[in-house]
Amino acid sequence: MSGTPARTADAATAAEVVCLGESMVTFLPSQPGRLADVPSFGRGIGGAESNVACALAAAGHRTAWVSRVGADGFGDHLVGAIAGYGVDTSGVRRDSSRPTGIYFRTATDRATDVHEVAYYRAGSAASAMSPRNIPYETLPAARVLHLSGITAALSADCLDLLHDLTAPRPGRPLISFDVNHRPGLWRDADASPEVLLGLARRSDLVFVGEDEAQEAWGVTGAEAIRAALPEPSVLVVKRGAEGATVFSGAGGLPGSGNVPGADDVTTVPALRVDVVAPVGAGDAFAAGFLSATLRDLPVRDRVRHGHLMAAAVLTVPGDLTAPPARAHADALAALDDEAWGRLRLGPGWTGDDQEVRTT
Repeated sequence: MSGTPARTADAATAAEVVCLGESMVTFLPSQPGRLADVPSFGRGIGGAESNVACALAAAGHRTAWVSRVGADGFGDHLVGAIAGYGVDTSGVRRDSSRPTGIYFRTATDRATDVHEVAYYRAGSAASAMSPRNIPYETLPAARVLHLSGITAALSADCLDLLHDLTAPRPGRPLISFDVNHRPGLWRDADASPEVLLGLARRSDLVFVGEDEAQEAWGVTGAEAIRAALPEPSVLVVKRGAEGATVFSGAGGLPGSGNVPGADDVTTVPALRVDVVAPVGAGDAFAAGFLSATLRDLPVRDRVRHGHLMAAAVLTVPGDLTAPPARAHADALAALDDEAWGRLRLGPGWTGDDQEVRTT
């Protein structure tokens, strides 16, 4: 980290989690179909790191979002919408010479061939983030700094920033890193696998999907992914409908240092969900896992809270929604394996007056 940041917040007021990365105004289709055929779009917000910040804030945690936006109406909308979730946006800087990024997407799953995304983010304010213009004073008091591989793809300056933030040093926050491999964002797609692998190896807690590990590194299966990433204290391998497998070294506590070959391995099945829109689930899963980590819950319950937060987003049209009340989520996470396996969650399940179905 460039220089020694001043510690300006005490433990009682500082954000527990600082999320750094680009957020954009998202234009959501009014109906399914090709972008060429959709007649109108509704406005929302989208950004992996800000999604995590918003979900954690809605779950009762102190969070901050650090980024850059344009000095324009879209920047006003982003900052206001994210602050509306209870996120501290004082670390967001305005750029009068660069615009806020926007994008349009179809309603289909990102993993399908018919999914389309049209990004208008080249030269955006966030792509100018660098070690020279980020408010480092917001970081040292945080317990967790959450980053993603998307930021690394935006520009050489952004990659320099991630290298700076993930550099080993005494007293750094726990580094949470979501690989978020997006080949279409990289100018040099051939370089992205090595870059992402290097950043993940410098992090304490890593989230990666089996599908993206295979695409980026040619590695298949949770055990092989762990072999490729032995350094993080906690590695969360997301396995889609199969659930998630967590490798937790040194007793399973992020930041405590890993002992190769000393992993505890925890696999938790995914929930059955009546999906409304298959977007935002990965960010919600990370938020649920981080929330439970901040509360020092057992590894199994951290994964279950990740699944529950993801289910909340999957059962609404947008990328963000109110999570289940903490007591509600805790009760579900505490179910025995048989009862957990019988759960089926659909629209409205997070409400206090809603019954959760079992089969």
